[in-house]
Amino acid sequence: MEILDYIKQKNDDWFIGGVGAAQPRHRFYFKQLFENFYLELLAYKTPQKILLAEREPVRFLAGFLAACAANCPVFLCNPDWGKQEWQEVFNLVQPNLILGDEDSGGWNRIVYAPLPITNYQLPITNTIMIPTGGSSGKIKFAIHTWDTLMASVKGFTEYFQLNKVNSFCVLPLYHVSGLMQFMRSFTTGGKLAILPFKEVELSQIYHIESSDFFISLVPTQLQRLLQNPDLTTWLSQFQTVLLGGAPAWNELLEKARFYRIRLAPTYGMTETASQIATVKPDDFLNGKISSGQILPHAKITICNEKGEILNSNQKGNIVIQSQSLALGYYPEIWKNKDYLQVDDLGFLDDEGHLNIVGRSSNKIITGGENVYPIEIESAIRATQMVNDVCVIGIPDKQWGQAITAIYIPKKANISTLEIQSILKDKLCKFKIPKHWISVPTLPRNTQGKINHQQLQQIVTNLLQILPK
Repeated sequence: MEILDYIKQKNDDWFIGGVGAAQPRHRFYFKQLFENFYLELLAYKTPQKILLAEREPVRFLAGFLAACAANCPVFLCNPDWGKQEWQEVFNLVQPNLILGDEDSGGWNRIVYAPLPITNYQLPITNTIMIPTGGSSGKIKFAIHTWDTLMASVKGFTEYFQLNKVNSFCVLPLYHVSGLMQFMRSFTTGGKLAILPFKEVELSQIYHIESSDFFISLVPTQLQRLLQNPDLTTWLSQFQTVLLGGAPAWNELLEKARFYRIRLAPTYGMTETASQIATVKPDDFLNGKISSGQILPHAKITICNEKGEILNSNQKGNIVIQSQSLALGYYPEIWKNKDYLQVDDLGFLDDEGHLNIVGRSSNKIITGGENVYPIEIESAIRATQMVNDVCVIGIPDKQWGQAITAIYIPKKANISTLEIQSILKDKLCKFKIPKHWISVPTLPRNTQGKINHQQLQQIVTNLLQILPK
């Protein structure tokens, strides 16, 4: 079905909210906004490269669909990027048009206005560029198309056996986690509710039939909601609570299970247009711990360092084949678009469920032993003495790398000796952190992922002033 056909079929009740519950009127001019943007884009002789930096959801979605319908390459952008990040994006993309906020934080004025024409165009039409990589380095844009996003929608609906998907979105639309919630609802005739997470935390929530809706959260958001009894009850009413963006810790999962939250932990990334493995809620409530079964549109194999395929329960590198796979990172198209080997390590169990062990790049080698931070972080959280923790390796003359825990204590008087004492019964001696650094906050992005570059700098600065 063409985008214009989807638009024609929409009634006014498909969209719930806008910038908070105070502006439900936005849904009534969605079609008019789309038509205005679409006709303006058609007036150009060639497809325009567009930076989409709209903060208001209805304008964002109308602009996004207009760009797709007009076969214009569209780059989804975070309105809150700083000036350095915006300069980086401008240098990379060299856009023709910018559609966005007039008071964006990164630039004094980002408006819908023509810029000097640039010659380079991708050899693929109708491209959708989704940002990734900003948490640990330079911003990259994964190259997707309407077809790759629709492959993800199709795999999702087949997996959950749905004809229609209603979504409650508290995640940013410029990110794949928010965009795919829109895509599922928009293309299946479902409803889409959008509300900033800050308003959800204040219990300013819509009165909807939650049992008919999917909601997507990252672990830090789930943790916050479970601290409020009223919001815990509200969350337990949802048909499914998708959980992704960053690894969830066992204590959090057990708490969700205790409150009968219909949680569906997922595994996916920007490059795969969201999830490619998911635990079904009933399996989760029955105690299943994994990243779930593989969705119908994807295939995962586990390989060793030589590229040889491993058997069940053997740990190795994760290789992904999927119809929803990105075509490259702008402006480069991948030479082999059939598969993607990612940095994650894991295994497939006897039931075909994917289990994530850690990331190859985060692996710590200390005294010749391989250590994966996720195991240590889970053990530290299980002590219930910290609110958050991240484990990294720092250079060490004696050990090669020294395991370092950066944590937020639950109480000011908590001693690291108390934590270490508990860990002795849970971890091998070489896995217990040698350095402990207490901080008020950890640098996480909106998806809950740690900014490792910033964290390394924090640790380096602190260790220089600490006594040897």
